[in-house]
Amino acid sequence: MPRAGFASLVGRPNAGKSTLLNRIIGAKVAIVSDKPQTTRTRILAVQNYAGGQVVFVDTPGIHRPLHRLNVRMVDAAVETLREVDVVVLVFDASTKPGKGDEYVSTLLRAVKAPVILALNKIDLVSKPALLPLIARVQSWHDFAAIIPLSATTGDGIDVFERVLLEHMPESDPIYPPDYLTDQPERVLAAEIVREKVLQHTRDELPFSTAVAIDQFDETSRDSMLRIFCTIWVERDSQKPIVIGRSGEMIKRIGTDARLDLEQFFDTKVFLDLRVKVNPDWRNDERTLDQLGVPKARRPSGRPRRR
Repeated sequence: MPRAGFASLVGRPNAGKSTLLNRIIGAKVAIVSDKPQTTRTRILAVQNYAGGQVVFVDTPGIHRPLHRLNVRMVDAAVETLREVDVVVLVFDASTKPGKGDEYVSTLLRAVKAPVILALNKIDLVSKPALLPLIARVQSWHDFAAIIPLSATTGDGIDVFERVLLEHMPESDPIYPPDYLTDQPERVLAAEIVREKVLQHTRDELPFSTAVAIDQFDETSRDSMLRIFCTIWVERDSQKPIVIGRSGEMIKRIGTDARLDLEQFFDTKVFLDLRVKVNPDWRNDERTLDQLGVPKARRPSGRPRRR
């Protein structure tokens, strides 16, 4: 029998969950940044293997929530622990375990599914330092497996995927073989723009910026896709940072985003970016709904298996 099931990627912010997902899928389905809390919602992506199918669920980093946005993010991550067949705890092996990591591990106590610990970023760790780290993290949980890997270099990914598939239940594929992700194109476009904002602006901006799609015009998609976006900031002083002197920053963000969008959608893209101030958008439920940040929900029926 083939194997198929859901695997949730959980962990602290900046552990490399999205980089790991992109490496496995072989496509950019989640934006990546060196800033923590980059992922703000759950992202589902599917990978098919000779022996079955794994449906990955990338989640926001688990942290102490300070705004309604963060509450929704953490709820989205914790909620998946009850819904998947395997939980993957992704830990940044280049950092020292702290109270935040121990808190995440306490959430696993109520998890009935097997838990695999992925020690990520081993390319940044010396081999002599890896064994003591493994000995320490073993006390967190009765892990089904502990696998050192690097999402950046690909080291250990083949072992991780094989072990993960072995822990999936026997089942026919859940999704068709050509299914990639559940993210709507509008959301993917907004996330690509936000990734460029994260890359080009100063450290104080990432937590207080968001991107909303105002118009997604695909009436002439074969020749040109037209996308109109608003970049939200919280303070008047942040707006000129995004725009830059003589508009240089917003042009740089737009150019880099347009190139990625054209590659992703395989067509020419016209991208219009505007910057607006919304002082308390992280606590505004209507704005969060508009941005597609989901509210916590009760466990619901997963897609039916064939």
